[in-house]
Amino acid sequence: MEEEIKNLKEEIDRIKERNKKVELDKKWETSFTRRLCIAILTYIIVVFYTNLISKSSNIFLSSLVPVIGFLLSTLSLRLVRKVWEKKNV
Repeated sequence: MEEEIKNLKEEIDRIKERNKKVELDKKWETSFTRRLCIAILTYIIVVFYTNLISKSSNIFLSSLVPVIGFLLSTLSLRLVRKVWEKKNV
């Protein structure tokens, strides 16, 4: 009986830790910091590609801009996130 109670307490603790992580993930996904970083990175990529394609009007090259913007938006920006988490935990 005592062992069961101990196991249940440990399981509850694991669930609480998991919930903290999930809540932090949700907070990160909607954070201004993440959105700002994605916007800045996307802007830099667009400026780079606009400069590159202005010399030659290649539709395949210009089509990469939204794809790269999408990829940037799906990245977790690990370094920025670690700093953000330290301030938000």
